[in-house]
Amino acid sequence: MGPWVATGKWKQISKYCPLDLYSGNKQRMHFALKSLLQEAQNNLKIFKNGELIYGCTDARSPVADWNELAHHLKPFFFPSNGLASGPHCTRAVIRELVRVITRVLLSGSDKGWAGALRRGPGPRGPRVCEASPFGRSLHRQGKNSPECSGLPKGCLLYKTLQVQMLDLLDIEGLYPLYRRVERYLEEFPEERKTLQIDGPYDEAFYQKLLDLSTEDDGTVAFALTKVQQYRVAMTAKDCSIMIALSPCLQDSSSDQRPIVPSSRSRFAFSVSVLDLDLKPYESIPHQYKLDGKIVNFYSKTVHAKDAAVMSTRFKESEDCTLVLHKV
Repeated sequence: MGPWVATGKWKQISKYCPLDLYSGNKQRMHFALKSLLQEAQNNLKIFKNGELIYGCTDARSPVADWNELAHHLKPFFFPSNGLASGPHCTRAVIRELVRVITRVLLSGSDKGWAGALRRGPGPRGPRVCEASPFGRSLHRQGKNSPECSGLPKGCLLYKTLQVQMLDLLDIEGLYPLYRRVERYLEEFPEERKTLQIDGPYDEAFYQKLLDLSTEDDGTVAFALTKVQQYRVAMTAKDCSIMIALSPCLQDSSSDQRPIVPSSRSRFAFSVSVLDLDLKPYESIPHQYKLDGKIVNFYSKTVHAKDAAVMSTRFKESEDCTLVLHKV
């Protein structure tokens, strides 16, 4: 996120952390979704009857946007109109919105493309991100950090996460394997179709992704499997989730969609996954260069921060500096 803030694309760094959203812990998920609402940065949009009512805008403050959003959504979450207007009403509506989205994301579903995503590797890597402000927020409130709940295996986030984790190597480890495949294709260009570099992305293609070994035997087959796993993982990391909510009458039994409760109302919902076109094979060099830019920016930022801290510490301790002179 840092480079885009530095270049002026966004005004400030978002507090949203994917590890909070994918934690399965409701408290952390609420924090992540509220952070997304505060700094949407084109990652969250809300439509009402097909009209965009909340999204990526820089002209107004988040407070003004939240008030307008609450005005739009209040009749859905509080149909009896029992809440007065004002900040209390805004907070209540936003709270209900976040809770409903969390419940939908944690709900089980065996429909659609997600049903085929259970074959991925088990959880790995850090459960908590040190850069996430969630822990600091709890500390200021005097609360202990909650335990990691974990995602229910039937929910969409769990299935999406399994596919994202097919990326067993980072881009630096993957790039030499990509070059190995490239050299092979330069020598045998007719093999491009046989190796399904450009598809078809059928059951046979996805069956090959089940090989989760990380021991490189030096073959083109191993390199290609890792490259294809990376492409699929990057596609899952960049997909969009669309949640459709519609008010559900208490005595309604005709709607076959699942129901999610709110404090004062109920919603029929459906979940769809969009933007699932597989990342192009040729996008790997671009990702390699982009990763280098991000690392360079991070290194410069950390070094500058460390230098500033050391300079401050030196100034603070100037009065007690011990100077030794030669006798």
